[in-house]
Amino acid sequence: MRDILAGSEGAGVSMGALRRTSRDIRSDSRLDVLHAVLSAGETTRNELTQTTGLSPATVATVVGDLIGEGIVVETKVTAGRIGRPTATLAMNAARGRVVGVDVAETYVRAVVFDAALNQLAHAEVARDEHVLDPDSVVEGIGRAVDLVLAEGGVGRDEVLGVGVSLPGLVQGPTSVSVVVPNWTWHELELDRLRERVGMPLVIDNPLKAMATAELWLGRGRYYSSFVTINLGTGVGAGIVLERRILRGATNSAGEWGHSLLVLDGRRCRCGRHGCVEAYLGVPGIQQTLREIAPEHPLVGIDAQSDFIAALAHAAAGPEPDPAATEAIARTAYYLGSALADLVAVVNPEVVTLTGWTTWALGDELLPATRRHLLEQSPGWSARDLVLEVSTVEGNSVATGVATTALERHLADVGLLTTQVPIAL
Repeated sequence: MRDILAGSEGAGVSMGALRRTSRDIRSDSRLDVLHAVLSAGETTRNELTQTTGLSPATVATVVGDLIGEGIVVETKVTAGRIGRPTATLAMNAARGRVVGVDVAETYVRAVVFDAALNQLAHAEVARDEHVLDPDSVVEGIGRAVDLVLAEGGVGRDEVLGVGVSLPGLVQGPTSVSVVVPNWTWHELELDRLRERVGMPLVIDNPLKAMATAELWLGRGRYYSSFVTINLGTGVGAGIVLERRILRGATNSAGEWGHSLLVLDGRRCRCGRHGCVEAYLGVPGIQQTLREIAPEHPLVGIDAQSDFIAALAHAAAGPEPDPAATEAIARTAYYLGSALADLVAVVNPEVVTLTGWTTWALGDELLPATRRHLLEQSPGWSARDLVLEVSTVEGNSVATGVATTALERHLADVGLLTTQVPIAL
């Protein structure tokens, strides 16, 4: 992952452009090789040369570095009729473990991976979205980490790093804060988090974590510019341009959910009126159904995940519920319209949808969304655009921030100079 924003140990650093050195270029080559090995599962040096476009000499040097640090291993050697034997390469899954933690409005989900990013175990702690004091959130994160290590039979000494995704994470020239409606953290709360986790820790914004997962394990392996959209309680966009994650001046780029969809429209939880999230977040979808059929039985379902599951079931049954079908149709219209604006500005090759609303409603939502997106995109901005559900399996936020923790470990052992997000 090559980030536009630089992070540093402890507090933030200047957001200005950093001059690249030969060491940085070598770091980029290592990342290219790592991506290629991870994507292939098993590969050879010759195949890496073809995949990455690097010279055979550079690939040989980089592979030697990665083998020397135990990141990549030779899994078998095949003797050919002519020339030297061919060694097959793979990520060294036994190198250690990394943990990714997705802190959302209604849950804290922790996932433990091996060093080849294979999921080993997961655990979830429910959150009351109305309980916002930092101590309760920090304890929820700590309990989720404790549970997932126990579930996976992983000792704390095996963990190379823990990544935590915090909504609203922003970084200024001299400080780091977490800012969401009615929930503000500063350095003191982040210190508590570091102490509670008790292992090497990196934190990031969930939109950047999603983009990281898509870069390493999804469509980012094949395209250089893409957007991944999260649909859940809130909505947002992880944006990658020319294989670089767009972060912005304070790490808050991608808050597409708080761009304007309807002038003087519904009130959003951020305080504005007419935001994308007020129509595409789960509470917004609930409001859409309420406007269509105020007395509909699904309107009374409080739990957001239960509501979305029931809506999907009602629309996809042998006799589709007309109100549920209409609610999804309007949601597709809102989504296609909002994506058309984003595509006009960013002009990506691919847009992927992820998040638990996507997984529940994707089959019903995607065709109409694609149609509205094409209808409303100006000029040729969406002519060749690919719109699809993300191929990243599981929780993409947890996967992405665990990948960032692995990158941080590689930086700590001197393999990467990549400017990874804030390490605590």
